[in-house]
Amino acid sequence: MVRDHPLVLDSKPQAVISRKEKIFFPNLDGLRFFSFFSVYLFHVYLLLFDKYQPGTGSHRIMRFLFQNGEIGVNFFFVLSGFLITYLLIEEKKLTGKIHIGNFYIRRILRIWPLFYLCLIFGFVIYPFIKNFSGGELFVTANPWTYFVFLNNFDFLYNGAPAIISVLWSVAIEEQFYLMWPLVLGLLPLKKFSYAFFIIIAGSIIFRAFNVQHERVLQFHTLAVIGDMALGGLLAYYCIFNTAFKQAIVQLSKPAIACIYLAALAVFFFRKEVFTGILPVVERIIIASIFGMIILEQNFSKNSFFKMSRWKVISKMGTYTYGLYCLHVIAMTITEMGLSKAGLNIKETLPGLLVGFLAIFVVTGIALASYHLFEKRFLRLKDRFAFIVKK
Repeated sequence: MVRDHPLVLDSKPQAVISRKEKIFFPNLDGLRFFSFFSVYLFHVYLLLFDKYQPGTGSHRIMRFLFQNGEIGVNFFFVLSGFLITYLLIEEKKLTGKIHIGNFYIRRILRIWPLFYLCLIFGFVIYPFIKNFSGGELFVTANPWTYFVFLNNFDFLYNGAPAIISVLWSVAIEEQFYLMWPLVLGLLPLKKFSYAFFIIIAGSIIFRAFNVQHERVLQFHTLAVIGDMALGGLLAYYCIFNTAFKQAIVQLSKPAIACIYLAALAVFFFRKEVFTGILPVVERIIIASIFGMIILEQNFSKNSFFKMSRWKVISKMGTYTYGLYCLHVIAMTITEMGLSKAGLNIKETLPGLLVGFLAIFVVTGIALASYHLFEKRFLRLKDRFAFIVKK
C-alpha cells in the first residue's frame, strides 16, 4: 500500500521541504520478477528450442508454454507508466512543479550505467570473444542508434546482436522518460488525463494503420507507448478519483479471480485470440489486464495473496533491471560453457539444462552488477528526488 500523507493541490512550490516524502508499493517487486521470468522463459524457448528444434515434440511443448512470454515486457511498460506518473504527480502536488532536470538525472543514474556496460560487452567484448574462438558473428545493427536510445528502430529494420537484443525495450522506456515530464510539466494537474487519452488513442490509430506489420506493432515506439500512458492514467485515477480507488479497494474475490484468469488466458492463447483486426487493440487490452493486477496488488483488501509475502521473490524483484538486461548474456555464456564441456545443446535435455543453469548464472551476474557497480550510482539518485521509495 501507499503510505498516506497530507499532500495538497497547490500552484506554488513550498519554500522549504524539510524531508523527502516516501511512497512504498511493497507488492510490485514480486510482480517485476515474474514479468522478467516470463521474458526469460520466452528466450529459453526462442534461443534454444525454436532455433535448434523446430517441429519436434519438445519444440511444440515449449512453444505452447512460453511463446507468449514476451508479454512480460508489456507489464514492464505499464508498470513504468504507473510508477513514473504517480511519482511525478505527487512531486507536482508537493512542490508545485515537476523538476525536469532532476528527473532526467535520476533516470540517467538508474538506467545508463548498466545499459552502456551492456553495449560495450555486445559491440566490443563479445565480438572479440567470438573472433578469438573462431566463431562467426553476423551483426547488421548500427551501434550509434544504441548509444542514443533509438535502437528499437534499428532492431525493427536491421535486426540486432542477439546478445543485447533485449535492450530495444529500454530504448522505448528512455524515449518515454524524455517526453513524459515535459508533457506533464506543461499541463495543470487536472488536465493530465487529456494527455493519457490522446496518447492511447494515437497509439491505437497508429496500430490500425500498421496492423499487417507484426514487427512494427511490437517494436515501434508509437505502437507500444499506449501501455505506458494506460499505466499513467491508472495512477492519475488512483490519486484523484476517490470512487475509482475505492472500487479497487473493494474488488470482490470473484472479480479478482477473473483478472488473473484473463492474464493466464492472454499468456497461453494470445496469438489465437488476437487475430485479424484485433491486434489493433491487443496491447491496450493486455495493458488493462496488467494494470488491474498492479492496482489489485497495491490497493485491494480482498486479495487472495500479496506478492510481498513471497520474500525471496520480492527481493529478487529489486534486481530485475539487471536480470532483464543481462539474461541473454548469461544464457549465451552457459550455452558456450556446456558446449565446451561436450554437451550437444541442440538436444532437448541439454537445452533444458542451459535454461535451468542460466537463471543461476544471471542471478549471480545481476547481484554482482547491482552491488559492485549500479549501487554506486543509485546512492546518488535519491539526492535529486522529492518523492522516494521507502
